[in-house]
Amino acid sequence: MNIMISGGGTGGHIYPALTIYKTLETMVDANFLYVGTERGLESRIVPKEGIPFTTLPVQGLQRTLSLDTLVTAGKTISSLWKANRLISKFQPDIVIGTGGYVCGPLLLAAALRGIPTLIQEQNVVPGITNKILSRFVDVVAVGYEEATPHFPNAKRVVYTGNPVRPNVVTANREEARAYFGLQETQTAILVAGGSRGARSINKAMLAVHEHYKGREDIKIIHATGTDEYSRVCESLGIQGGEVYSPTSHIVPYLDNMDMAMAASDMAIFRSGAIGLAELAVRGIPSILIPYPYAAADHQTFNAKAFVEAGASTMIVDKELDGTRLLQSVDAMLEDQECRQRMAQATLQLGKPQAAIEIATLALSIKKS
Repeated sequence: MNIMISGGGTGGHIYPALTIYKTLETMVDANFLYVGTERGLESRIVPKEGIPFTTLPVQGLQRTLSLDTLVTAGKTISSLWKANRLISKFQPDIVIGTGGYVCGPLLLAAALRGIPTLIQEQNVVPGITNKILSRFVDVVAVGYEEATPHFPNAKRVVYTGNPVRPNVVTANREEARAYFGLQETQTAILVAGGSRGARSINKAMLAVHEHYKGREDIKIIHATGTDEYSRVCESLGIQGGEVYSPTSHIVPYLDNMDMAMAASDMAIFRSGAIGLAELAVRGIPSILIPYPYAAADHQTFNAKAFVEAGASTMIVDKELDGTRLLQSVDAMLEDQECRQRMAQATLQLGKPQAAIEIATLALSIKKS
């Protein structure tokens, strides 16, 4: 069997694709080819996983008519032609896309040739590429039930949940808490705003670190993002690598996010779909601060789904400051019963078998 997978631009598209790939790899004997872009994160991440990788020249459509729009249109036509060539050469039995502009020409070319196709949509509000593709592909696997009405012309929509890395599901809590030096009575707060960091969250967190400095019953695990680390350290008056206080574990990036989640009791997060899916399978209640510039404001809609389920509270980014964040953290810390209810509500949103469901769905559409 030959399986082609595509997802590009951001980690929110790439990591679901990798999770689906790794799941399929355990289920079938197949040749895989990952199709991405030269400039996207996938060009650095995917080859490290040992997956055959190739690229298509494509970029996002501009909202206004300009020379860039014409250049983009030209690249899209060229990409469609090159996608056809890739398909002819690789002869895929299934083509799977997880979002990003690169998926457009590849899945469209495959669908028009009658090759079984599946797209996986992570967010409550779908991206424009997946909305267009839904008219042509065989099946759309959605991460949220609330996304289903956004695909009225799709042949088939299935609610599977979002694929979560197996190590996030299986990480041992006791081992994880020991790794971070957590005592049994300590409440662990995980803070992350993405690999590059979220400046608004990091700025508000300065007051939180200062307020809880010296508290023996709390441990804050704060991943600032690589671009923000030196700024946070300077603001707190510490050099990189120094410990601000026994309460605060501040790092630029968490390579072991699975362990951090397993160790944590609550979280302060952006509301990207995959991050939320990982919080859900671990049952971690959260304070969500949606990224305000996400396409179609999809992070706000993701967050609202968790708030309405009783799993999270939300602070709008423009209203975020140290005082507001500290009030929310205090409220969650002081009401343990509420936090436990939120944890149960979060766990109810979890879909730990999503990757298996998506992989099984993809295999089911293969032509015999």
